[in-house]
Formats: sequence, structure tokens, C-alpha cells
Amino acid sequence: MAQTHAAIETTHPSDHPPGTHYFVPQPSLYPFILSGGMFLLALGFILFMNKFAAGSWIMLAGTGVILTVVVRWFGRIIHESQTGSYREWEDKSFRYGMIWFILSEVAFFAAFFGALFYVRNISVPDLLTMLPRHDFTLYPEYKDLLWPASGGGPKGIAFTPMGAWGIPAINTALLLSSGATITWAHWALLKNNRTQLNLGLFLTIALGVVFLGFQGYEYYHAYTELGLTMGAGVYGATFFMLTGFHGFHVTLGTIMLMVIYGRCLKGHFTANRHFAFEGVAWYWHFVDVVWLGLFIMVYWL
Repeated sequence: MAQTHAAIETTHPSDHPPGTHYFVPQPSLYPFILSGGMFLLALGFILFMNKFAAGSWIMLAGTGVILTVVVRWFGRIIHESQTGSYREWEDKSFRYGMIWFILSEVAFFAAFFGALFYVRNISVPDLLTMLPRHDFTLYPEYKDLLWPASGGGPKGIAFTPMGAWGIPAINTALLLSSGATITWAHWALLKNNRTQLNLGLFLTIALGVVFLGFQGYEYYHAYTELGLTMGAGVYGATFFMLTGFHGFHVTLGTIMLMVIYGRCLKGHFTANRHFAFEGVAWYWHFVDVVWLGLFIMVYWL
């Protein structure tokens, strides 16, 4: 990892003629430091969960180490890119790597969609067919085959499912619009129109931030008014797992867009060399497609 993605020292571009060999940076301590930061974060979380006062401080220290390494490591990669260390071979490998990464994310969400399908269409109906209609010893509120399965919410109050035509529909429009704006920005980059490029990226970031704001309000509404929590039966668990992980990916995608936006403001990327922009755009389109699946499977049906 250290020798293929980043380094503290780099070779000069003249030492890397086109088509001769793959660029290999000098060894780096960043992976070891990053591992230490992740260990501190995990250790602090364990201590925090067990009511140790030092847990939160250790978590904070681990987070600081991780952020420092990420900023410096990515900064080195950007420097290598801007100084011509990456050429055709590296560009191809980066694209293959991004494709495999997105495919792994597809598999990740497919597992959760599969769990939702199994619960909704197989296990929930089977539970009632296997139990006598008069015997609901474990779940007395569970009385019908309708989805979401009726059950106790917090403090025994029944929950209300989240409707599709409020905030979820607005968020769908926001993400679809953001897919259009980042495509518009990509077209501008291919035409070397820097003004349109920067405007398109700014609009995409703004739409992503508004989406996250609406999702935060949706969660607040679910907990305080609908009784819909992680503990509200299997519906609550699948709802928050799917939408929560998607929101996490939107957050990461928005941060990635902000980094790319900053690089565009500095004049980085050309019409022929802009993999970092394309990689982030691919990721953002993936986030859009996942949300469409969520809107249909979780909110609408």
C-alpha cells in the first residue's frame, strides 16, 4: 500500500519515461501511523462504551491522527499527480481500482437490500403461517401480514412508517439534480470551461449538503413524532441501516466533492487528465442510483 499510492519522497518525472514502468514512490510511514490512529479510535470507543472517562479523549486523539495522515497523504498524492508522476499505466490502474471499489459498494448495499427483501417477503409471512393465530406469546402486537409488521415502538407506542411523498421525495429530486449538475460540470471540464466547471461543482456540493440537512430532520421527525427508531421492530432496523449507511456515503461523497472543488479552483485537471474528478463523479452517480433503489424499496412500496 505504501509503495503504490503515496510517499514522503517521490522520484522526478524524468526518471519515469512514458510506457517504461509503473511509478513506484519511496517507502512511507503513513500506513503505520494511520493504523495507530485507527487503533486509538477503536480503543477509545471500547473504553467509552464501558464508561471509562478516558475513552472520549482517546477517540479524539485517534481521530486527529487519522485526519492528519489523510490530509498529508492525499496531499502527497496530489503533488505526485501535478508533477507528472502518473501517466497512462497509472491512470488505467486507478480507473480499474475505482471500478472494483464501486462494485464492492454495490455488493455492500445489495446485502442490505437482500435482507430487506427476505424479511419482507419471506420471513415475516412465514412467521405467521408457522404460529397459531391465537398464540402471540413473544410479540402480542404482531397480528397481521401487512408490511411494515405491526409491533411495539418505544415505550410500547406503535410506530408510524415513514411516508414517501414528503422529505424523501424532495431528497430524491435533490440527488437527481445533483447528478445533472456534476455531469454538467464534467462537460465543462472537457471543454475547458472553468467557470461552468466550478459552478457545476458548487451546485452539486450545495445539493448534497441540503440533502443531508433534510435527512437529519427526517430522523428527528421519525424519533420524536413517529416513534420510528432502531428498536421499532425489523422495519425500524432495516430503515435506519439502509438510509443511515446511504447518508454516510453521501457525507463522504460531499467531502470528496469539496476536495475536488478546491483543486478545480486552483486550476488542477485538464480536458485529457482528470481521473480524480471522474472517480468522484462515478462515486456520486453510484450514490444517486442507490438512493433511487432506497426510495422505491424502503419508502414507496
